[in-house]
Amino acid sequence: MRKTFNEINITPLTDIFLVLLIIMMVVAPLLDQQGISLTVPENVESEKIDKDPQILTVYVTKSNKYFINNEEIAPDLLGTTLSNEIKNYPDGMLIKTDGESTHGAVVTLMDKARYAGVKAISIDKI
Repeated sequence: MRKTFNEINITPLTDIFLVLLIIMMVVAPLLDQQGISLTVPENVESEKIDKDPQILTVYVTKSNKYFINNEEIAPDLLGTTLSNEIKNYPDGMLIKTDGESTHGAVVTLMDKARYAGVKAISIDKI
């Protein structure tokens, strides 16, 4: 009479787990992507601030239009306008966005501002 085999062979299962582990070890370093580098401001006591900050305010509407000093700026003239305006605002730029403006419009503005020489950029939602 033949003896029955009642145990489960887990060798194939172990092989699959090892292959999955190796795949994850190879793929995991590739998932680390560079993001936007941000500088976190330091805490400053309010009594140390002597002057009013000179900050350029740019508005981005929900229809992705740019406004500087209540004048609409065409996207192709944005870089030139920022280069001219930022000379009068050494403390940086504040971007005020509508809640429905697109991420691409804000990133385009930030890129053109960095290219124009803006050192500090803040974003605020209207």
